[in-house]
This record gives sequence, structure tokens and C-alpha cells, in this order.
Amino acid sequence: MPELPEVETVRAGLAPALTNATVIGVDVLDSRSLKRHPGGVVDFQQTMVGAKVLGVVRRGKFLWLPIEVKGEKRSLAMVGHLGMSGQMLLRKPTDPEDKLTRVVIHLKTSRGKQVEFRFIDQRIFGSLAIDELQPTADGKPGGYSAGLGRGKPWQNLIPIQAAHITRDPLDVDFDEAEVLAKFKKKNSGIKRVLLDQQTLSGIGNIYADEALWLTRLHYDQPAATISSAKARELLENVRQILAKAVQEGGTSFDEQYKNVNGESGYFAVSLNAYGMTGLPCNRCGREIKRDSWMNRGSHFCPNCQKLKV
Repeated sequence: MPELPEVETVRAGLAPALTNATVIGVDVLDSRSLKRHPGGVVDFQQTMVGAKVLGVVRRGKFLWLPIEVKGEKRSLAMVGHLGMSGQMLLRKPTDPEDKLTRVVIHLKTSRGKQVEFRFIDQRIFGSLAIDELQPTADGKPGGYSAGLGRGKPWQNLIPIQAAHITRDPLDVDFDEAEVLAKFKKKNSGIKRVLLDQQTLSGIGNIYADEALWLTRLHYDQPAATISSAKARELLENVRQILAKAVQEGGTSFDEQYKNVNGESGYFAVSLNAYGMTGLPCNRCGREIKRDSWMNRGSHFCPNCQKLKV
């Protein structure tokens, strides 16, 4: 499933073309991709056509496009969930069709050029939906938009369906002290805590395994038993790994994750634990193991990452 670096790569790719663009048409090829939009296909189309895209914003693994709709008093956004296999591609109208395209949004950019936003989804776990924006709980920006939202009415707003998601480690308003305090109250394994989007957001299986390997922590080490110094080291490693993955365009293991141009990310070549089962640990040379964990897997070095009791 795409994590923060993959979603940020998509956000950064969409923003230049879509900011201040106007929607001129919407083709819904598979209504299942609107399953999170309560108004159905017709309402989605009627609301989107004529709307102006104000920006592209991300918090953790959530992505949304604040929109301006004529005659609408509410603040709205189109929220995009990539799910397991969703892709958001930018194409020219003359480009060949993409397989498994579920929704096509036709736009005219601020420079008058026409572009297509194509939502591709093999497994249809992802979706598009229009949601109302509400003020953030702390009165600060709803998410990351590379500064484009500064001073705009939508800057300190967040979609209702994303309001429960906490800030991610790359957010300038990320509260490290608050997260560390949450660690001390949790007896669950640290990996489970890292994946809890109400503790901190943006981290999934890949980057949790990588951060835990770098910090020499076992995935099942109870969070409350980790020293404050070690917990701070973990958060710093999380930040560094996420930032590096963003620079390298995210992680692609198959054809399911692509950036807006349909290209793969390259962070996979930097991985030390995730997907490295049977290979020697880059630190000690022992074999990387994979344990079944929460219907997925945890990759770790049994020598470097021992469970402490």
C-alpha cells in the first residue's frame, strides 16, 4: 500500500498542473471508484464540472484537492485514496488510454492547456470522493502543500474523513513530545504503534521495517519499554527514511505504484530490511528474517533487532 513517500511524490507531481485548473468534464468508467462519495456518480460529476482546483494537499497517506464551486457556501475538497493499487496519472487528451482507468477528470490548466487526470485502480480499493472541509483541531495547516496554501482560506482546513489522522513526521507542526508521550502509554509492539494513524501518520509496513532496522529495535518490542532516548532516535530515523524515500520517488516493487507520469520509484534499491528475506543483513551479515504479522510480514535481523524482555 502506498505510504507517505509515494503519496507525496504523487502530490508533488499533480500540483503544478492542477493548481488553479478548472474541471471541464468528468467520465466515470467504474462507479465503484466513487464508493466513498455519498452522493453517487451524478452528484460527483455535477459538483466537479466547473470547479476550480485550489491546490493539492497531503497529510500522512491522505491526499486532497481543495476546490472552489460556484454557488457553494461550504468549503469542499476532492479526496483521493490510493488504496492498494491506485494510481493518479496526468495525461494529454491525445495520449493512448491507460488500462484499468476508472475515472477521468478533464481539466483546463491556468495556462489554457487541456490535461486529463486519470484514476487507475487494479483492485478498486482506492477511491475518489468529495468531502466537506472543517477547521483543524489545532488551528494550523491541514496538511502539506509546499507553501501554496499560505494565507488561503483552505490552508487550516482538513476533510472530515481525514480529521482523525494525526500529523506525520515530515509535517513542520509535528509534535514529537506528544508522540513520545503516547509511546509511554502503549504496551503494544512498537511496529503496531508506528502504523497507528492516530499516533502518527504516513508510516506503513515498508518504512516501519526500515526505521526499526536502522534503530535496532524488534518490531514486537512494547512501545512503553523503549527508553526516551531510543524513542527519539526512532522518530529521527523515521524522518530521515521518509525524506530520503521522497527524494527517490518512493518504493516500487511491482506495477501497482507509479508517479503521475507512470514511472516507478527507486527507493527499493536503498532498502535494508523490507523484502530482503534470506539476504545478509547490511550491518552484521546475518540472514534477514520475515515473520508473519497482522496478515502481512515483518522483516528484521534477528541478531541486530533482539526482543528485550
